[in-house]
Amino acid sequence: MPDHAAQPSLFMTESEHLLVVDDDPGIRSFLERYLGKHGYQVTLMPDGDKISEFLNGNQVDLVILDLMLPGKDGLQLTRDIRYQVDVPVIMLTAKGDDIDRIIGLEMGADDYLPKPFNPRELLARIRSVLKRAHARRQGETDPEPATSTEKKYAFGRWVLDPGRHELVSNQGEQHSLTHGEYALLLAFVTHPNRVLSRDQLLDITRDREFAPFDRSIDVQVSRLRRKIEDDPKRPGFITTVRGGGYMFDPSPPQN
Repeated sequence: MPDHAAQPSLFMTESEHLLVVDDDPGIRSFLERYLGKHGYQVTLMPDGDKISEFLNGNQVDLVILDLMLPGKDGLQLTRDIRYQVDVPVIMLTAKGDDIDRIIGLEMGADDYLPKPFNPRELLARIRSVLKRAHARRQGETDPEPATSTEKKYAFGRWVLDPGRHELVSNQGEQHSLTHGEYALLLAFVTHPNRVLSRDQLLDITRDREFAPFDRSIDVQVSRLRRKIEDDPKRPGFITTVRGGGYMFDPSPPQN
């Protein structure tokens, strides 16, 4: 069965569109049939050479991406996708170590599934990630819906504008935030000077259903620190509380 690099599989005319990128033709063929039977349009690619071009010209609802690909690997491609479009990514890989999961999430993947995988589990994860993406677009996942479109939160040289989902410095510098980064930062700024455990942060950001493991909070914190801290190795805004979790201080002492 040939890959459809220019058009989706014709299982349905109006359905969510999944892009599957995997160098294993057996997996591509199986996922096309299996996901198609569950109502998804499926486009197949054996590598990432044409992902950017395809995303520019087509509406894609989710990307299923193999980690080990010829040319650019899944980590590089996830990073490229994140810079280009706001589309969820589920990463597949034969590697099952936690470090691979953490790196994948750091690059912006929304979920992670090691090979060999149960197709029912993959289907459940696809549905969960798509559900979260749809809810985010509809404004249903803001931790503080009553104030998120009105109040701006200033800390240090930064201002978080929930209404615009923007993080801007007092010099006009803007940082783009992934959904996970935004939800976590909003949780921090709306709960300043309080120790929040990882479980509390997962609940506040409403990611309990979707997070692959609690270390995902640590990954998001690490990514946020690189964006807002002057020295991420000596953070002032987001500090680690041993045995407790994290605490956000909007006015840390000057070094």
